[in-house]
Amino acid sequence: MIYELRTYTLNPGQLPAYIEHVEKVGRPVRGDDYGKCWGYWTSEFGLLNQAWHLWSYESLDQRTRMREALSKNERWVREYVPVVQPMLQRQDIRFLNPVVDMQPPSPGGVYELRIYRMHPGKAVHWAQAFKAIMPVRQKYSKYVGIWTGEAPQPNEVLHMWNYPDLNTRARVRAEFWPDPEWQAFVAENTPKLLEMQSVLLMPTPFSLLR
Repeated sequence: MIYELRTYTLNPGQLPAYIEHVEKVGRPVRGDDYGKCWGYWTSEFGLLNQAWHLWSYESLDQRTRMREALSKNERWVREYVPVVQPMLQRQDIRFLNPVVDMQPPSPGGVYELRIYRMHPGKAVHWAQAFKAIMPVRQKYSKYVGIWTGEAPQPNEVLHMWNYPDLNTRARVRAEFWPDPEWQAFVAENTPKLLEMQSVLLMPTPFSLLR
């Protein structure tokens, strides 16, 4: 299984029109016939005018075949692509390897995607230690997914969480931080880290994870 996380940066003011066209044309045309779409979000804090969407494929070879088939879909080529391309500033793609099976949360709330960049060669070790500490961490809140980077950045670990609201997120993070087992994990594994980034994502009405 391979996951693809796509980040689209839109021209200022174009995000609402983009999301509307995705909902009315893009998602109905594509469905899950060309890869499974797990989630579709917009960024809330930090860099704005972004749409984030997460897809999965059995393999990179399957993705290639499905992308080729999609490029021959007449509605996609004529009704979708020409409309959204002028709205886009840039497109970024991450290919991700799952560390654990995804856990879709109950509907509602906000999503936090945390992107950690490691010293070269340390991502898999950090991810496995993170997986091992999950029984402790999940006493406070449940993860949605955990991945390691495949390309273009192989030294990343990404993990996604869902909270009912931002106040709950703040409370949960304050509660688990003093946990002795969590503190032991932090002390041992923080030296592997180079950078930490957090993105708050709001699910679109048509997102599977919402």
